[in-house]
Amino acid sequence: MDFTISPRIEEFRSRIAAFVDEKVLPLEAERASYDAHENIRLDLADRLRAQARAEGLWCLQLKPETGGQGLGKVGMAVCYEAMNRSIFGPVVFNSAAPDDGNMMLLEAVGTPAQKERWLKPVSEGKVRSAFAMTEPMPGGGSDPSMIATKAEKRGDRYVISGRKWFITGAEEAQHFILMAKTSDDPRKGLTAFLFNRDQPGWKIERRIEIMGPEEHGGHCELVFDGLEVPVEDVLMKEGDGLKATQIRLGPARLTHCMRWLGLSKRCVEIARAYAAERTGFGKRLADRESIQMMLGDLAMKIEIGRLLVMKAAWALDRGSFARKEVSMAKVHVANLLHQAADVAIQINGARGYSKDTVLEWIYRYARQARLVDGADEVHKMVLNNHLDAEGRDFWKWDAEGAA
Repeated sequence: MDFTISPRIEEFRSRIAAFVDEKVLPLEAERASYDAHENIRLDLADRLRAQARAEGLWCLQLKPETGGQGLGKVGMAVCYEAMNRSIFGPVVFNSAAPDDGNMMLLEAVGTPAQKERWLKPVSEGKVRSAFAMTEPMPGGGSDPSMIATKAEKRGDRYVISGRKWFITGAEEAQHFILMAKTSDDPRKGLTAFLFNRDQPGWKIERRIEIMGPEEHGGHCELVFDGLEVPVEDVLMKEGDGLKATQIRLGPARLTHCMRWLGLSKRCVEIARAYAAERTGFGKRLADRESIQMMLGDLAMKIEIGRLLVMKAAWALDRGSFARKEVSMAKVHVANLLHQAADVAIQINGARGYSKDTVLEWIYRYARQARLVDGADEVHKMVLNNHLDAEGRDFWKWDAEGAA
């Protein structure tokens, strides 16, 4: 088992780390850097994005022929972790959700014409995108088979009606990928559609206020009332919607974990720095065994998360869907991020609860990690299904040369 990374990946990692340290982190401390929803101001983000692109640190996840660096999932795991040392990091390198997952899906399954029209503007940073799947009750959430939004074929186009909600980035998005029901077939009943913000027949009902800081474009509720999508804007084929979600969501869940590891490490960094300086009752916090145990436990759990993420990334790079590996990483790292923020706040005391550090930002953001892209309980159910099907082979090693 070789845990070394290539010189090329290490070169990207070190350059990204330097970029974040020198150009992105200083902005976090300035309240003027934030927009009304506690993300980086768009004009500042655009300035940094131009610099990142000029330095060749842009769209690492895509192949060179579609405007990226072709690092693969293993390389992404290393670099995404470095990006998210800052809460502003991923968007700067065009590696933030939901654009990240949408670009990878379009690159994987889009036709040449679809890549030119729908992928290229996103990969170039000219527009943003959204993935519209989740619905209010009784529609689909973690179970896509419950999707109720309907698409009726009429001649050379589909007419779509229904409702979606918690659609990340919708208010800023120009391009959308929409999941809708085209038949009652349990496996082939969903279809993926591409549409543009300017097309009639749909609207943003509201931007849903949430507990934590928001991605650009928020989390919105959408209403479809006669949106017409021509047949050429079907992604893959009619009935391939479930397959499209599987292709997109597995890697997208893992990229969340890659980024969350960076935030978890940042929490430890802030906690260690404060513990090294703060004294009480004649002793530095860092010299107290209780603090050492808290930080050592986090360091161990972060490394466990890195190993889970890297194994899943390796499996994806080998052509596997890596459902089991991704689910394990998702559950562990989501809970780790919440714990890392909580422990760091505890060590920092009132300072951690204030806005003098980014810890409270991360803490509020972290609570959604156990919900987005499948709640913990759903992923644990998936793992149990694998256990039932595989028995002791759940833990088998893949032998080189074996069928």
